[in-house]
Amino acid sequence: MERETKCIQAGYSPKNGDPRMIPIIQSTTFKYDTSEDMGKLFDLEAEGYFYTRLQNPTNDMVAAKLAALEGGTAGMLTSSGQAANFFSVFNIATCGDHIVSASTIYGGTYNLFNVTMRKMGIDFTFVDPDCSDEELEKAFRPNTKAVFGETIANPALVVFDIERFAKAAHAHGVPLIVDNTFATPINCRPIEWGADIVTHSTTKYLDGHDATVGGAIIDGGKFDWMAHADKFPGLTTPDESYHGITYAEKFGLGGAFITKCTAQLMRDFGSIQAPMNAFLLNLGIESLAVRMPRHCENAQKVAEYLSGHEKVAWVTYPGLPGDKYYERAKKYMPDGTCGVISFGLKGGRAAAEAFMKRLKVAMIATHVADAHTCVLHPANSTHRQLTDEELIAGGVGPDLIRLSVGIENVKDIIADIEQALG
Repeated sequence: MERETKCIQAGYSPKNGDPRMIPIIQSTTFKYDTSEDMGKLFDLEAEGYFYTRLQNPTNDMVAAKLAALEGGTAGMLTSSGQAANFFSVFNIATCGDHIVSASTIYGGTYNLFNVTMRKMGIDFTFVDPDCSDEELEKAFRPNTKAVFGETIANPALVVFDIERFAKAAHAHGVPLIVDNTFATPINCRPIEWGADIVTHSTTKYLDGHDATVGGAIIDGGKFDWMAHADKFPGLTTPDESYHGITYAEKFGLGGAFITKCTAQLMRDFGSIQAPMNAFLLNLGIESLAVRMPRHCENAQKVAEYLSGHEKVAWVTYPGLPGDKYYERAKKYMPDGTCGVISFGLKGGRAAAEAFMKRLKVAMIATHVADAHTCVLHPANSTHRQLTDEELIAGGVGPDLIRLSVGIENVKDIIADIEQALG
């Protein structure tokens, strides 16, 4: 099936007399006739559900749809994008391990890695995504367990060179994890370019309507854990906390990562997405292939308008000819990138704050990437915990305005920007 069809049809095939829509299984627990039946579930010998803290049928149907869209073999939903990124790394790295990450990632993810996960004993090296091959090579250590990056960085809009980083990761026997939130599988499928694990904040374009918080992890099913058994004992040796199962042996390339993530991390952390949220997420995904082209079309026109305005100091949008990442975006995302634009005004931080106060259509909100046009000054909000040096290193200068262009009529969006610029 094509992407547009998968948005509607994948993940759930109702049988005769079944609900046409993915049903909401709003139940914490599931009944079985015998203890032996339930025991098979706990031993991972049979398929089924016993407690929604680990798995829920509604969630799994939606995760299966996302796996189909990304070209993966298995998927799971989490309570948020932060939980998805945490699980994706913590599933294969533990105290004493090391991760290589692009420096231009979302501020919340940077803080998760640089502060919270360091407290857990996992070290991180942040590299400029445009660093030289020599600099990238130097970032790896014997205890490196993964490489992490974002398809389109939030909000720096750096386009990640997936093939290059995948090649480097694989040369060191580790997987590449890519957060594909901004591009979505409509515009980019990182697994096709060498990524091994894909994550999403489903709160953004996948939902698209400010309705649900959630995350997702998709396994590409290509990374050979057993070929690098010494690096990934959690997947390649018996898990004594789960009846001595060796995930890579029992579930193979296509199922080991997600099964371990569910049976171990979701079991212990319980960061499950509510079934009702998964149902609403599915409604958003059904229109994803229709919405994303409109986001990109509107953003292109707004970016062109801003780039020609005398009060605008600079504009970053990968769809603009002349943008630093224009050619790379054409390679990885030939049908469009996203609806998010970053720009700065000649008056700096003060001008940015004054401009935002005058907006009427665009709403000041911490959210991004949904049907409504919204605007944010990251240095005063999402990236507030970072120093000016960290902001600049992450591609998020103190003057940066993040404009998330919605699917309203673009004439109204531009008119609003025009009156706010004064």
